[in-house]
Amino acid sequence: MSVVLVVNSGSSSFKYQLLDMEHERVLASGLVERIGEGTGVATHTVTAASLAPSDGPAPTVTDATSTIEREIPDHTAGFAVMLEAFALHGPSLEERAPVAVGHRVVHGGARFFEPTLVTPLVEINIDELSVLAPLHNPANLAGIVAAKKAFPAVPHVAVFDTAFHQSLAPAAYTYAIDRELAEAHRIRRYGFHGTSHKFVSESAAQFVGRPLAELRQIVFHLGNGASVTAIEGGRSVETSMGLTPLEGLVMGTRSGDLDPAVLFQLARRADLSIADLDTLLNKRSGLQGLAGVSDMRDLTARCDAGDPDAQLAFDVYVHRLRAYAGAYLAQLGGVDVISFTAGVGENAARVRAEAMATLGFAGVELDAERNETRGRGIRRISSDASRVEVLVVPTNEELEIARQTLSVAS
Repeated sequence: MSVVLVVNSGSSSFKYQLLDMEHERVLASGLVERIGEGTGVATHTVTAASLAPSDGPAPTVTDATSTIEREIPDHTAGFAVMLEAFALHGPSLEERAPVAVGHRVVHGGARFFEPTLVTPLVEINIDELSVLAPLHNPANLAGIVAAKKAFPAVPHVAVFDTAFHQSLAPAAYTYAIDRELAEAHRIRRYGFHGTSHKFVSESAAQFVGRPLAELRQIVFHLGNGASVTAIEGGRSVETSMGLTPLEGLVMGTRSGDLDPAVLFQLARRADLSIADLDTLLNKRSGLQGLAGVSDMRDLTARCDAGDPDAQLAFDVYVHRLRAYAGAYLAQLGGVDVISFTAGVGENAARVRAEAMATLGFAGVELDAERNETRGRGIRRISSDASRVEVLVVPTNEELEIARQTLSVAS
């Protein structure tokens, strides 16, 4: 059995999954949080799949979840707690020892364009790239360092959110500012959510039964953070996020696209500092800034109750989706498949319907009943007459990280 441990590390927490890659199923998952914040909490879930025989389906039992509370001063202590949970509750890491550990790393800059075996030099590069992702890369690196102590005998692989977008052409990633200044400070568009966009576009091609290389696709990853990518022949050719995950679509708490002069005006007239502006655009904008709620479910409930602020926020959100859909149709010269994924994309039928409502000219026609019908797996929501396949594709970034990790480590 080829088993891979996937780690997604934040500054005060990390998530993990143990995956059986022969059957691509989760054996266990967990969350270690409140690291360095007094009493930490570790939740560990053993899935029914871990009890299955290697050549058969999982037995009909429910997942089992356990919780540990204790002081967790750093990530190394967090991994010790994780190992304790595996020892106490299973599955046994002796019987199902990981052959490799895969790590999500947010920013790979222009240096990393594929999954990369972690070496001391790679660690130095991840640390150096923290200037581009100060909230993410240091935390990702802390997880790598701690995981290497916990699993010193297996390869560790870094999978970068930005890597999928390294296929962007210079015309797509270049900002029209002073060239020498931009080059000196590595100012360009990098794009994010690449692991999800790659997984969804490949899953969509398999579902429609056509070669990935011949498809023009648009993937909407709509969660609290949101991005859209134009994909031609399996390669990212345009994406909405830029130097940071702030650019592009309206999000839960982020503004998305904004005239840069707004910042100058607020600095001059409202006396806001750079830190104030950073907080404003990343934490007090988007749906939160417009309507006071960041969750699409809360927003649509308020729309139904007649809240005008909520309705405006929803309309702005959809307006931006349509604008990017039109732009990417032009970049691709048409589209064969449009996919929706992540929390909003997979569950908000109203968002999908409104985003696609004006694309009849491009051959897009939704089936209202299909769109409203909930389902767990990948499904078609376009009509039989639609010239464009419109799909809902549940994303699985952990599985994609595990696949890429195994491709390097095996």
